[in-house]
Amino acid sequence: MFSGFPEFSGHNPSSFFPQMVQIPQTFEEHFRCYPITMMKDASNKSISNYGGKIFLPQSALHKLTMLNIRYPMLFKLSSTNTGKYTHSGVLEFTADEGRCYLPEWMMNTLEISAGAVIRIETTDLPQGNFVKLEPQSTDFLEISDPKAVLENALRNFTTLTVNDIIELNYNNHIYKIKILEIKPESSTHGICVIETDLVTDFATPVGYVEPDYEKLKEENAKRKIEEALNAPSLKGKGTMARQINYSSMLSNVTNEAINKFSGSGAKLSGKKIQEEIKPVEEVKSEEIDLSGPPKPLQLPEGYLFFGFPVVPYVDEFEEAERKQKEEDEGKKKIVFQGQGQNLRSTKKRKDKSKAHTPVKNKVRSPDAIIIDSD
Repeated sequence: MFSGFPEFSGHNPSSFFPQMVQIPQTFEEHFRCYPITMMKDASNKSISNYGGKIFLPQSALHKLTMLNIRYPMLFKLSSTNTGKYTHSGVLEFTADEGRCYLPEWMMNTLEISAGAVIRIETTDLPQGNFVKLEPQSTDFLEISDPKAVLENALRNFTTLTVNDIIELNYNNHIYKIKILEIKPESSTHGICVIETDLVTDFATPVGYVEPDYEKLKEENAKRKIEEALNAPSLKGKGTMARQINYSSMLSNVTNEAINKFSGSGAKLSGKKIQEEIKPVEEVKSEEIDLSGPPKPLQLPEGYLFFGFPVVPYVDEFEEAERKQKEEDEGKKKIVFQGQGQNLRSTKKRKDKSKAHTPVKNKVRSPDAIIIDSD
């Protein structure tokens, strides 16, 4: 178009006409908003209800493509009735014309109900590098790895806005988390969390009370002392305690403690005081008082007191191996104990009488033969 002017050939017209520079344009429309659960195929979009993206109609996509906007597409959602606002991205352009579908937590943030009119306009947000979160219940502390759960949940978010209370779905339980602080700070009070390294910090959950560790320590100590004092072995009811007659030994120790310093007194005048010493009653095993100082347990020689019957340890594998070995030895003794049989049968004489003379008389040959020469 500038071929007739050689001084303009090969140059960008915008360098000579600044008014022709492409200025980023904004998208601003009003829609009636509804929760995602009211969509036609809401069952396939249940995961998006716990994210930070919305559904817009096809006409919104057509207008956005005609404008010079920056990517990713970030939107500011505001309510003209309540004055509340938040930020979000777009997931799909599949909503009905004139409608937009929002997650339920986003509608609670805007304090609107289904069918309310909201204004949606494009905006620019800085890349975030820090966010501080506040769980709204102490149930969040029961998650074993909250960092991994949060990283997985934030994949469904494009933006984060201060004072928003987002929702996370983990193990069929919904956790509400409030955005307390973001960095960098800006007038929009929002950040973009796409393709950025985000440092996360957690505040104390709502309703969490710091436990009194000193009081818990004292209660645990008292409980352990009560369990130790109520043990059957200390009451003389254990197996070993009955075998060594522990109750009588404890009563003897108690009597010896009572009889200590049992000397006789004397008056200043020199007269002795005659005082009747009452016999000490035997302490019964059921009435043993263990509230005082600990008393020594004096056992007979060769005894050890464990408070429970001692069962020698037997290794299951060694015991099974020993039984198998005994069975194998028993089988070896039984093997090959039958009677043998000769393949050639012997004929036995029926008449065994010694009076019968043999057919041939066996004559013993002489030791020497003498020949007469005459």
